[in-house]
Amino acid sequence: MNENKTSEDPRKSLNFIETFVEKDLAEGKNNGRIQTRFPPEPNGYLHIGHAKAICLDFGIAEHYNGICNLRFDDTNPVKEDVEYVDSITEDIRWLGFHWNEIYYASDYFGQLFDFAIRLIRQGHAYVDEQSAEEIAQQKGTPTQPGVESPYRNRPATENLDLFLRMQAGEFEEGSMTLRAKIDMASPNMHFRDPILYRIIREHPHHRTGTTWKVYPMYDFAHGQSDYFEGVTHSLCTLEFEVHRPLYDYYIDLLKEDDRYRPRQIEFNRLNLTYTVMSKRKLLELVKEGLVNGWDDPRMPTLCGYRRRGYTPQAIRNFVDKIGYTKYDGIVDVALLEHAIREDLNRTAPRVSAVLDPVKLILTNYPEGQTESMHAVNNPENPDAGSHTIAFARELYIEREDFLEDAPKKFFRMTPGQEVRLKNAYIVQCTGCKKNAAGEVEEIYAEYNPLTLSGMPDSNRKVKGTLHWVSVAHSLPAEVRLYDRLFLVENPSENKDGDFHELLNPNSLTRLTHCRVEAELLKAKPLDHFQFQRIGYFNLDPDSTDGKLIFNRTVSLKDTWSKLKDKL
Repeated sequence: MNENKTSEDPRKSLNFIETFVEKDLAEGKNNGRIQTRFPPEPNGYLHIGHAKAICLDFGIAEHYNGICNLRFDDTNPVKEDVEYVDSITEDIRWLGFHWNEIYYASDYFGQLFDFAIRLIRQGHAYVDEQSAEEIAQQKGTPTQPGVESPYRNRPATENLDLFLRMQAGEFEEGSMTLRAKIDMASPNMHFRDPILYRIIREHPHHRTGTTWKVYPMYDFAHGQSDYFEGVTHSLCTLEFEVHRPLYDYYIDLLKEDDRYRPRQIEFNRLNLTYTVMSKRKLLELVKEGLVNGWDDPRMPTLCGYRRRGYTPQAIRNFVDKIGYTKYDGIVDVALLEHAIREDLNRTAPRVSAVLDPVKLILTNYPEGQTESMHAVNNPENPDAGSHTIAFARELYIEREDFLEDAPKKFFRMTPGQEVRLKNAYIVQCTGCKKNAAGEVEEIYAEYNPLTLSGMPDSNRKVKGTLHWVSVAHSLPAEVRLYDRLFLVENPSENKDGDFHELLNPNSLTRLTHCRVEAELLKAKPLDHFQFQRIGYFNLDPDSTDGKLIFNRTVSLKDTWSKLKDKL
């Protein structure tokens, strides 16, 4: 075990990336430094897949007393925006990670441009005047070599002149590119003279304005930015594995000695059931109004999860559970929901809320009397304290908790049967009142005053316990019930079809006549609660003094836990 690692490590074994890191440390590579980076492109909001990469990049650095840079890959001004930069920094901080400085690929535009000129002078790059379509057609196939560009062998002096004029803005977008001169017959398609620079004149850069008319491609900018910053371990998802030889090729041309070089290591990306994480498809959902913005609680974005009530610790716990491998797969979203329940079960206060209220009248309870009932905030946390909830003659209970003609194993409210009201008395139902349509309007019951905690019959057993709120002391609220956004387990498989047809029409249900206990008047936006017997909820930021809105985070039912028990 290397000395950089913390002495207390609860994990049973290292993942394969940690094994590589420890081997490099043991061999004294890069003078024992550990430096990673998280390099998002500021063209969208971060999603749960990015959270896996964030936890790895920042986690490795933290664990080995190293540094993790936050570096924005801002090489395409056509799609980038400061809005995305701000949202990304907010999401990373929310997850609990920090950085010393923010870096940008645009910080290195001058160095990258100089390196490109060096490649031209050394005969490693040339200006191609073919269209993108022509270049793609000449690439060949994995089993057939490509065709060399007719501009491939023009003199270096001519290439340099054209490249400088590209930067001066003399040529139209798409008319020219700078390509690396490598091998059009290489079995690795990425080596077949990849594009290094393209012209972008019509879209000012969010940091550099109109200074640059040519912009580097990702494969060219990424590795060199790692090198300029001193990154030791460049951790990428598996789709970049075939790019690694090109990454190393450019580094070999750039580096001046063998004392330092970054190392790219790939790991499996996160795929979740009933979820899409394509930036393009998420952007379509937003632009077409199929969701209510990037932070819609149905979205897999981190800001969407935050608004829904997911916690940073739960997401980090989930990432720890799934781990890192070299094999792609798909993770059951129920495991993510299980991690959320585990965390909220320990931290969320218990409160009473009635989503579909029907009035319960205790006919033998004194009119005008009110009692304050003691309610434990969280039985999982002895330090969570308690609060009081008002009890009176007229209450609300859930409509589904009453049946006039109930089956034998219905242990809720039905005429002649006793149930306990949570934190209060045992009551016995005596009947109900219906309207002309046959719907129950009121339920009647009698309470037993000797069944309150501390009274002689308080320990008497009954099979059902119901939650409730006082009619006079409860608050009106809207509750939003969120379900999975897609109907099929793997919507990403429908690559050629219209993913709109896979959307769940019942992914959002608004309940507008709910009642919640008065304790929730103290709640602040995004505060978490367990609505007893219903699920975990949080207060939506759209709430106002006159209108409380709660989002369902997850239900109480834990499908992953039940599945795990069967395995």
